[in-house]
Amino acid sequence: MSFRVRPAGNDDFQAIYEMAKLTGGGFTNLPPDRGALVDKIVRSQKSFERTGDEPSDDMFLFVLENVDTGQIRGTCQVFGLVGVHAPFYSYRIGTLTQTSKALGKTFRAQLLNLSTDLEGSSEVGGLFLHPGERAGGLGLLLARSRYLFIKLHRERFGKRVLAELRGVIDESGGSPFWDAIAGKFFGMNFQEADEFNAAHGTQFIADLMPKTPIYTAMLPESARSVIGVPHPKGRAAMKMLENEGFHFDCYVDIFDGGPTMISPTDQIRTIRDSRSLTVENIAEEVSGPSEMLASGRLEDFRACCACVETAPGGSATISRATAQMLGISAGDTILAMSR
Repeated sequence: MSFRVRPAGNDDFQAIYEMAKLTGGGFTNLPPDRGALVDKIVRSQKSFERTGDEPSDDMFLFVLENVDTGQIRGTCQVFGLVGVHAPFYSYRIGTLTQTSKALGKTFRAQLLNLSTDLEGSSEVGGLFLHPGERAGGLGLLLARSRYLFIKLHRERFGKRVLAELRGVIDESGGSPFWDAIAGKFFGMNFQEADEFNAAHGTQFIADLMPKTPIYTAMLPESARSVIGVPHPKGRAAMKMLENEGFHFDCYVDIFDGGPTMISPTDQIRTIRDSRSLTVENIAEEVSGPSEMLASGRLEDFRACCACVETAPGGSATISRATAQMLGISAGDTILAMSR
C-alpha cells in the first residue's frame, strides 16, 4: 500500500472527525467537536493561501492518505508562531532554595510559575495515527513530514520549535494535575475545560488563573507524580521527538502537566540532515534505498516514503508511481531524509 501526507481539504472533515473521537480526550489540537474541526480546516486553508512569507499565526493541517483506497488514516499539524493574538501559557518548573540558620537546614522548594516564555516559537502537534495503521513506520512519516514542510518554508517559522505532549489522564478521563490546581479556580472538570480550550482558546486561563507561584509540596501526590510525565500512549511520540533533538526544559502544560519538548529549529535532525535533490530521471522501477521524500510549495506539499537512486552532484531517480504521489516531474527538486 502507498501512503502520502498532504494538506487537509474540506472532503477530509468526516475522516478527521472520526479520528478525533478515537483520541480518548486530552488531545487539545484534535478535539472531537465538529465546529472546532471545521474552524481548523478553514484556518489551515487560509494559511496555505497566505502569500506573505513572514512568520505569523499560521496553522497547517495535514492528513495521511492511502493513495490506493483514498482512506484518511492519520493527521498532524504545524503552527507558524504561538502567542501572536493570545498569550501562550505554560508552567515553568523552578526551585527556590531557603536556609534556616536556627534549624541548620536548607530547604529546596519546587515551584510552578505561570509563564509565556515560549511565545514566538513554532509548534508541531496534533499527530494522530489510526489504531489500524500503527505499524510500518507511518507514525514516523507523519512526524517527519512536519519538519520537511518547515524546511521547505523555513522563512515562515521561528527560531525554536516546541511540542506539547499529552499528560497523564486517569481511567475516568480526568486529570490529577488539573484537579489539584486549575480545577479549583474554574468550576469545571478537566474534560469540560479541555473542550472549552479546544473551541475557544486559553483566554479564560488569563482571566481566572492565579498568577502567583505554586509550591508543588502543597499538591497531593497524585498531582506531583504526573508533572512532566507524558501519557502512556505518548511515550513513543516523546522518543521520536528526542531522536529529532528535542529536549524537556522544565515547561509543562497548564491543563494536564504534560511535558513540553523544545528544540532550536535548525537543529532538528530532519531539518538539519535532509538533502535537496534534483529529479533527473523518472523510471518504471527504482531499486535504491527507501527514504522519506517531500516536495511542493504550500498547498502542493506532499511527502511519502519511496525508493530513490542518487548520484554524485545531487541528482536523483524516482519511480513513476512516486512522481505521481508527489505531483512532480523531471527537473523538480525534492527533499530526502534517510529512514
